[in-house]
Amino acid sequence: MSAGEPVPLSERTRADDQRPEGPPPWTASGTDRMTARPRTARPVPPHILRDLGLVQYEPTWRAMQRFTDERGPDTPDEVWLLEHPPVFTLGMNASRDHVLAPGDIPVVQIDRGGQVTYHGPGQLVVYPLIDLRRAGLGVRDIVTALERSVIDYAAELGINAECRRGAPGVYVQGRKLASVGIRVRRGASYHGTALNVRADLEPFRRINPCGYPGLEMTQLADLSPVDSVSVAAEGLKPHLLRHLYRGS
Repeated sequence: MSAGEPVPLSERTRADDQRPEGPPPWTASGTDRMTARPRTARPVPPHILRDLGLVQYEPTWRAMQRFTDERGPDTPDEVWLLEHPPVFTLGMNASRDHVLAPGDIPVVQIDRGGQVTYHGPGQLVVYPLIDLRRAGLGVRDIVTALERSVIDYAAELGINAECRRGAPGVYVQGRKLASVGIRVRRGASYHGTALNVRADLEPFRRINPCGYPGLEMTQLADLSPVDSVSVAAEGLKPHLLRHLYRGS
C-alpha cells in the first residue's frame, strides 16, 4: 500500500484509469497495519487493516469485487477504512423513486442489498472483506457485528445508540447515525457500514435514506467531541476487531 503525501482528488480522478487491477495498492495515501487473529483450532492468516483516505467510489467497489473473486482459502481478511467523494448508491433491488433530487451528485447502482444511501467526505466508511465461512459468521452475524461495533464506540463517547429490528443501521433518538449494507459472494463479504462523523448531511434530504421517507440523520460531531474521521477510525477499530473476530 503506497504512503506519502495525499494526492489532490482531481489528480486521483484522472489517474483512475491507470490504476492496476487487484486489491488497493492504488490508494493515494494511507497506512497498513497487520493485526494477529486470535488462536483457533484451524490456522488462519492475519487480517489487515487498511486506512485508505479519500478514494473514488467506483474504483473502490470494483477493487472489492476483484479481491473477493480472486481470494483463496489462505488469503488474509482485510478491513478497509476510508472516505468517498459525494455519491449516492442504490442497492441491487432499490427503487429509483427514493432518489428525489440528486442534483450534481452522481447516482451509482451497485450490488449490495438495501435501498439508497449517501457517501461523502466526513463520513467514515468501513468495508470488511471477510471469509465468512472461515470466520464462522453468517450474514446476520456480520451485520450485527458492524452495528454493535458502532453502538459500543458510541457508548464509549457517552452516546446511547441502538439498532432496530428490520431496519439495519444504528440510531440515536430515532435519527440514523450509521448505515449498513453487505454483499456476500463466494462465502466472503464486502461493502459494509458508513458512520457519519462530521459531514454535510444536506444530501440525505435529496433521497429517502435507506428507503424511509423523512428519516433524519445525525453524526458524531453533533453528539460528542469527535469531529474527525481519523479520530473516529482509531476509536472504532478495537470494537470492529472484537465483534468481527470474537475476541481479538
